[in-house]
Amino acid sequence: MIEPEARLLAGLVEFDEEIHWSGLGDVVLYSRRSPEKSTSNEDAALAVRLTEERGVVAVADGVGGQPAGERASAEALAALQRALEESVRSGESLSAAVLRGIDRANDAVMALGTGSATTLAVITVEGTNVRAYHVGDSGVLGFGGRGKVKLETIAHSPVGYGVEAGLIATSEAMQHKERHFVSNVVGEEDMHIGVSSSLTLRPRDRVLLASDGLFDNATVDDIVAAVRKGAPQEGVRTLGAACNARMLNGGHADDMTIAVYRCAAPER
Repeated sequence: MIEPEARLLAGLVEFDEEIHWSGLGDVVLYSRRSPEKSTSNEDAALAVRLTEERGVVAVADGVGGQPAGERASAEALAALQRALEESVRSGESLSAAVLRGIDRANDAVMALGTGSATTLAVITVEGTNVRAYHVGDSGVLGFGGRGKVKLETIAHSPVGYGVEAGLIATSEAMQHKERHFVSNVVGEEDMHIGVSSSLTLRPRDRVLLASDGLFDNATVDDIVAAVRKGAPQEGVRTLGAACNARMLNGGHADDMTIAVYRCAAPER
């Protein structure tokens, strides 16, 4: 049994870290503040390895235009981390711990009393099985080495629902005038949690989590092409640089955080 190990990155202008979970896989945490602002980066990221077979990765995006967005994202992930670490001692299932952690995150953000809010995307890793949980328009995308998309969450927003229903083309969504509207956030009484079915990964499959700063500036095809092969950190850096350039040339300037989990290859 290993001791839980966690890495919470919040309140930073930028970060770029690679974490190795021996026998379980690798995690990359990457963030850049919007190139058009000098105030805080309101995004945060978390990677927690709980046991030899269990881990959690999360991204939070403090809602812009509301006070203390950076504090909301940090408080949400800290509350989630505490719930996860408690689950190791109690024997609680990982899914139950995440759901409880997100509820606690909601309570923690509301307790700030500032009207703050954040979106949240989380994946659980249990062996080769992954499940996604999300609130708002931070999203999760899972894919294989050949580029086949195996998991994609639906943004909790009018545009996200319109894309899922076939009413808005994916190409139109990135420029839609209502793309900023989010209909579900951490920090409100009526928050709800989107939960995916369990996905069994093949060796070296990747699961990406990101704030809307990525999804507003890169298509699914762009994302998969950049990250599906090779070292995840290099792919994420390439993707991040392309999105930053787009933000400076007519794209949607925003804080951008990307986390990638790569399933471990079998031991030889």
